[in-house]
This record gives sequence, structure tokens and C-alpha cells, in this order.
Amino acid sequence: MAIVTFDDIVAARKTIEGQVSNTPCLRSRTLSDLTGADVWVKFENLQFTASFKERGALNKLASLTHSERALGVIAASAGNHAQAVAYHAQRLGIRATIVMPHHTPNTKVEQTRVFGPEVILHGDIYDEAEAHAEAMGRERGSIFVHPFDDPLIIAGQGTVALEMLESAPALDTLLVPVGGGGLISGMAVAAKHINPEICVVGVESARFPAMHAALSGKPAQFGATTIAEGIAVRSPGRLTQEIVAESVDDVVLVEEEELEQAVVMFLEIEKSVAEGAGAAGLAALLQDPARFAGKHVGIVLTGGNIDLMVLSSVILRGLVRSRRLVRLIIELPDLPGTLGQVCAQLGDLDCNIVDLRHQRTFAGSSVRAAEVEFLLQMRGETQTDEVIRSLTAQGYTVRLSGL
Repeated sequence: MAIVTFDDIVAARKTIEGQVSNTPCLRSRTLSDLTGADVWVKFENLQFTASFKERGALNKLASLTHSERALGVIAASAGNHAQAVAYHAQRLGIRATIVMPHHTPNTKVEQTRVFGPEVILHGDIYDEAEAHAEAMGRERGSIFVHPFDDPLIIAGQGTVALEMLESAPALDTLLVPVGGGGLISGMAVAAKHINPEICVVGVESARFPAMHAALSGKPAQFGATTIAEGIAVRSPGRLTQEIVAESVDDVVLVEEEELEQAVVMFLEIEKSVAEGAGAAGLAALLQDPARFAGKHVGIVLTGGNIDLMVLSSVILRGLVRSRRLVRLIIELPDLPGTLGQVCAQLGDLDCNIVDLRHQRTFAGSSVRAAEVEFLLQMRGETQTDEVIRSLTAQGYTVRLSGL
């Protein structure tokens, strides 16, 4: 007997209808032009709690009997599931307790507290928070609302695929972020029922390749941190792993640089905020555009709950990578007026000087030389190369300092 059926997902859609947004699924002309694929984006960051997690959480909570609701619910989450459970529990009058890892971004902790649950910070990673929540649930008699390994949760998340394929029936490939596997499991069941030929590809952070390792039978090597903390899971679900093995075509791994680039591109191109996990689908497309060239690709922007400090760092790092923010170190003769001359030359080359640091003591080549580190706002690689060539031609020693 199937763990989750297409009928379960259709039923979930009826359950959550009118209480969860049918978010836009729109073609991105710019991303299509850049990648060579026909790219459609499902903007789940436009849910009230800014992620797809509301779908499964509400489907689960709505299934509880009156006596079960009276016991209260408890959940573990790195953020988005926490907010979803807390919000819909508040709407339904259910007492909620949420356990979150200590290193959950502050924005997700505070946005969860807004809905009035008891919030407990425990453990360094999600798996430790989950174990603590399950133990507390047994002790209190509360209903544990699993973030992914529950048929009702999986069915609720599968409604994303129903909506995407209604908006864009020609889609032949879906790129779906994978943590525990709830979203991709539900989406794969729905999508394969509608179009058995559709290709469903999961995307994990290379630093947390839990599902990829489980499917390959090889031990996973985990990193310490990732910008995609929403999918930083060390153990995929038992139910989800079974569904993924049967219905998902591939699971790929993406590096931190691609995740950061995808966050910046969503912001700059689509004017939409994506958290690291939410941008994983686009990261996979950017990492291997040749694989998806000519395909009709659906990407789920799963969530937009990113800490503002992290977002500001990602933006600045993105500007550095694209050479729109450049650090040039120029060695100058230690003579009066030389710094002013170079500043004037940079102005003539249409550079905006954001900051500079003047260094004599640690300048390496000569006691009669000074190093000046310029932070410059540029238009990109072409202008940067032109500036370096021009200064070098004038006899200055110039080096580019990157990330």
C-alpha cells in the first residue's frame, strides 16, 4: 500500500483551501535567458509565514480530533515548520510547543514567538532538537507534529506540485530542495501521477547530503554549517526516503557559492527574498545549466526567512564575486601628492571610492613605498580589468584582493 497517494494530496488541497495561499508560479524571462532553460518559479515565500511548510502543518493539525487538540502539539524545526505549526495552531486554538536548535537564525526564532507558542532552544542541529521534542511530547502527552516524515505532512506539501502543473502544464523538470524529504516526496507523487514522464530532481547542500548518501548507500560527510540551514538535516525520513527512492529521478548537491549566488539572483532579478534553502533549486540550475538547457524547468522558491545580517553579507559577497565591489591594493611611492594623484586617476576611470586604508609599516617591497587598499564600486569584470591595466601601464604595482 502506498504511503501517500495522489488522492491524499487532492484531499489535502481541499482541507487547506482558503487557509493557505495558492502562490504565483510565474515564468522568469531573465532566468530563462541566462540559463538556456524555460524557467518557472513557484513563489512559496509569499505564504503568510514565508514558506511552503504551512501546507503540511495545516493538513496535519486539521486532522486532529477534539481530544487530540486538547493535548496540545509539539514540533521541532530549524524555523519554517516552527512558524507554520505555531501560526496554524494559534488559528485553530491549539496549544503549541516548538523546539529549535540553538543556532537557528534569530529572525526565525522571533517570527515563531509572534504566534504565542512555548519556544525552547535545544541542541546544535535539527536532529538533536527533534529528539528532545519527541521526548518532551512523550512526557507531556502532546501530539508530535513531524516536519516531514508523516503522510499528512507529505500530502500537504504535495499540493505545491498540483498548483505548479496547473499554472505551467508544459513543465518537464522540477527542481526541489531536499532536507528531510517531505516536500519532494509529496511533489513527486503528485507530479508523476499527472505526468509520468516528468523528471523530479532533488537538491541538497553539499555540506548536508543526507538523502543523497542514503540513496547511494555511502556514508555522508557533513559540514559544520551551511547557508541552507533549512535543509541541513543529517537523517532523512524513513517514509520520505522510501518515496524518494521510488519516485525521484535524481538528487544533486550544490555548493555554498551557488547557494549564495542564487539568493542574490532571486533578489536582484525577481525582486524576491529567498533564504539559502529556498534558493537551492535555482542553485542547481546555475551549477549545471547544460543539463537543463532546453527543458521546461519548475523551481520552488520554498521560503524567504533569511536573517538580515546573513542576507547583507550574502549581498556584499555577491557584489565582490561579480566585481561590482572590488578591493585593489596599490603600491605607491611614499611621496607627497601621490595618493591624491591616484585618487584622481581612479575618478577619471569612473571608479567610486567607497573606502581606503593607507599602510606604510607593513608595505613589503620598499621602505620608501606605501600600500593603499582601495574599496571600489565598479560595474563588473570588464571595468575592473580596464582599471588594473591602466594603473599598471602607469607604473603602479596593483593586485586584486578577493574573498
